[in-house]
Amino acid sequence: MSLAVLTDRLPSRAPSVIPGFGLTFGFSMAYLGLIVLIPLAGVFIRSAGLGWDGFWELASDARTVAALKLSFGAALVGAVVNAGAGLLVAWVLVRYSFPGKRIVDAAIDLPFALPTAVSGLALAALYAPNGWIGSVAAQAGIKIAFTPLGVVVACVFIGLPFVVRTLQPVLADLEPELEEAAATLGATRIQTIRRVIFPALLPPLLTGFALAFARAVGEYGSIIFIAGNLPYKSEIAPLLIIIRLEEFNYAGATAIATIMLLLSFAVLLIVNLLQAWSRRRTGFAS
Repeated sequence: MSLAVLTDRLPSRAPSVIPGFGLTFGFSMAYLGLIVLIPLAGVFIRSAGLGWDGFWELASDARTVAALKLSFGAALVGAVVNAGAGLLVAWVLVRYSFPGKRIVDAAIDLPFALPTAVSGLALAALYAPNGWIGSVAAQAGIKIAFTPLGVVVACVFIGLPFVVRTLQPVLADLEPELEEAAATLGATRIQTIRRVIFPALLPPLLTGFALAFARAVGEYGSIIFIAGNLPYKSEIAPLLIIIRLEEFNYAGATAIATIMLLLSFAVLLIVNLLQAWSRRRTGFAS
């Protein structure tokens, strides 16, 4: 059998319409590995060196558990609040015209543009017992700043843009004719929202929720000024990592970081599974 015949029988891949796949794929994987995967793997490897008993002793410390509960609990509550409020804000910005709409739309991105320290100082000054909002709340017996409630407020502040910006393009592409057709067929407004609008908004709403949660879990600068940083009460996990590093307790800092990574991965995995389920159920492509 000749070489030409063997060459003809070898499986061949059709050339890509856009050339350069091998080079760009290799660069993408190398960049992802250097920037994301290798640093995260380093944290896990350092934690593995502690041994299970040593890791569990550091992870089960009462102060560590309290800080993790506050960080993840406040981030979860903030993401839930942003899911509802962000949906409402995105709906108003897309479906209605009103004076100052562009200013309001631009103000949504302020948490992106402001340095986190500036955001934290502004929130602390506003919600402190002598602040504009904090003084009113104090008269009602509610203390916001320097409590876990202040941490939730900071999580809501930094997470709102993620939900709004994720929902806006989907709402803009959702044709009002679909709602008119549903009304023509006799559907009530509640039925239209439940069966026409909400199924289309559920996947991006879950995406915005996941982004807001992930940002709030790891936030530092916007929270420490309004949290009060009291151990066992208003101390967040990122701050505890910094404290452990300043104490040269690298093992303790690594253990806390590993737990945060594992919990974050678990929450994001659940959200991604919910997104996949909602897309299959509603028939929307990913």
